[in-house]
Amino acid sequence: MSVIQKIRDKYAVMIVVVICLAIVSFLLQDAFFGKSSLTRRSTSVGKVNGEDLDLSDYQRRIQDAENNARQQMPNIDEQTRQYIREQVWNQFLNEKIMQAQYEKLGIVVTEAEIVDQIRGKNPNPVVVQQFTRDGQFDRNALQQAISQAGSNPQVREGFHQLESYIGKYQEQLKYMTLVKQGVYYPKWLAKQQQDDNSQTATVSYVNVPYATIGDSTIKVTDAELNRFIQDHKQLFKVEESRKVEYVSFDAIPSATDSAAAISQIVAMKAELDTTKDVAGFINRNSDIKYFDGYISKNESKIPMKDSIVNLPVGEIFGPYYDNNLIVYAKMVDRKNMPDSVKVRHILIASGAQGGLPDSIAKKRADSIEVAVKGGADFKALVAQYSDDPGSKQTGGEYDLTPSSQFVPEFKEFAFDGTKGQIKTVKTQFGYHVMQVLDQKNIGPAVKVAYLGKSVDASKETNNAAFGAASDFAGKARSQAAFEKTVQEGKLNKRIADNVRPMDFVVPGVGQARELVRWAYEAKKGDVSNVFTFDDKYVVAVLTSSREEGTAPLDDVRPQVEAEVKKHKKAEQIMAKLQTPASLDAAAKTTNQPVLKAEGVSFGTPFIASLGFEPRVAGAAFNKKWGTNAVSAPIEGNAGVYVIKVDSFAPSTQPAQDVASQQAAYEQGVKSMLDQQLFEVLKKKSDVKDTRGKFF
Repeated sequence: MSVIQKIRDKYAVMIVVVICLAIVSFLLQDAFFGKSSLTRRSTSVGKVNGEDLDLSDYQRRIQDAENNARQQMPNIDEQTRQYIREQVWNQFLNEKIMQAQYEKLGIVVTEAEIVDQIRGKNPNPVVVQQFTRDGQFDRNALQQAISQAGSNPQVREGFHQLESYIGKYQEQLKYMTLVKQGVYYPKWLAKQQQDDNSQTATVSYVNVPYATIGDSTIKVTDAELNRFIQDHKQLFKVEESRKVEYVSFDAIPSATDSAAAISQIVAMKAELDTTKDVAGFINRNSDIKYFDGYISKNESKIPMKDSIVNLPVGEIFGPYYDNNLIVYAKMVDRKNMPDSVKVRHILIASGAQGGLPDSIAKKRADSIEVAVKGGADFKALVAQYSDDPGSKQTGGEYDLTPSSQFVPEFKEFAFDGTKGQIKTVKTQFGYHVMQVLDQKNIGPAVKVAYLGKSVDASKETNNAAFGAASDFAGKARSQAAFEKTVQEGKLNKRIADNVRPMDFVVPGVGQARELVRWAYEAKKGDVSNVFTFDDKYVVAVLTSSREEGTAPLDDVRPQVEAEVKKHKKAEQIMAKLQTPASLDAAAKTTNQPVLKAEGVSFGTPFIASLGFEPRVAGAAFNKKWGTNAVSAPIEGNAGVYVIKVDSFAPSTQPAQDVASQQAAYEQGVKSMLDQQLFEVLKKKSDVKDTRGKFF
């Protein structure tokens, strides 16, 4: 027991300290490495008024938008993806900014409202659009869909989406109605504007242009320039951006590469000469896919046109260059056909695209064809029966040229049929009851097959371009060295100004997201390693890093210097003029002539003989001077002016009715609100876009 007691006495303090350290260590571990740790990397791609958009949510939204886009465009390129990213981001901003406005104003949409918008006497326009049949709202179709929603999950999900959309639609409608109802143009202000525009002035003046004083004689300091920027911050408000200078080493195909491509295509010419399946051969071997259609000689815009369109059927022309391709052209067929056709049709849909069973669709099309041939109103039948929404508004009419993208059977009848002929044509979409209305400029047309091979840079050519870029990058490790190496090598340096955080394309390079990301991670003066972009190898230097806010002097020096020097010139001229007793005195002092301006209007700052001079136009109607006194010197846009009004005359423009003027002004503001209100709210919100860290 005594031993245990000794241990307690000797090590008690130490044990307490160890326990405390363990507890503190546990807490610090949670703080720095736990779920909400201080060092845990943020997954926020942006904020609006403190509300985050998480990376996973943003990616989910992008994926949903891309899936919707693929229904219209199966192959989405990088440019479309960039557009979708911006669209999704702007949608998030709209949700958060507008929702805050709705909550602030107490705007709500109840479940009863949504039900009324769907099932009520006056359904929402979206509902009407969804359930319109043959140009009329079909309430029975709506009721049928509602009854199916209970047992059909797909229909039920569709209604949930519809309800959500209508809810947002109603919120926005209420908000915009409230804002627009607040637009008011007072009657007294309308009358004042009429009075201001009721007369014009004839003015005599002396103008001392700023150009009479040389720029080199005016000295300005950086302090003066910076003070001007601070006094006019709104003029120099800028977004975050970077300025990059770069040199591109392009892997341009060499003469050896061209010779190899020529040898390859020449070896295939013999088979092109003899094959019976021209279309199959071209689609298997050519970089130019086979177009199974005719092009009129007049419409053709191909290289070597005259040599190709006059070939006999079966003959081959080439090889020849077409941009980066080496091409053989084979004449497949020629015939006389119109270069433009007008047709109309009624589509009875069937088959894999949807619509009626094939047998029923054919019987209906045959009946319609008989009716049309018997004199029935074609446009009325289009409105009643056609399943082609793209032509209902035009009475089923289409204008075609040989290169128009239509299904082959449709085009074949349009161009091979005779004017006025009526026929039922079957395509993959169903049965078309067609009539040829007009055919113009019947002449020769050709069907040509093109065997083309691109001339690509070889591995050796690519290696040479990459080697040159690597050598340049090794020498240019600073901005000064970059400039020196460019000059020594007589290289073509390019500039990419105003590069934004979420840009994916750099002018002169193309898709270059890696370069943009580097520009936002680098420091001013840093030189990049070699970037590889398709057939280009790029080395860049970051020459300017501009943060959001007021532009620094270095970025706007030329225009600021021009404005400050102009103001200093005005001070010199006004000091010389002082307070002239007459125009003649002002003219004598400055050695400038007395000139005249007619039709000067208070409401129009543009003066025919002077240009945009609002201060001069305003001064002409200063009651202090009237027609008796000479004005004080006026600092204008192009020079300093001294004016004297010779006379006033009634305006030749008839006065608008006050009520009409009020209504026109208010309507103009309301129309502007639809386009600009959200942008104003966006500027007034605290928006942080940090997507560039992840994309």
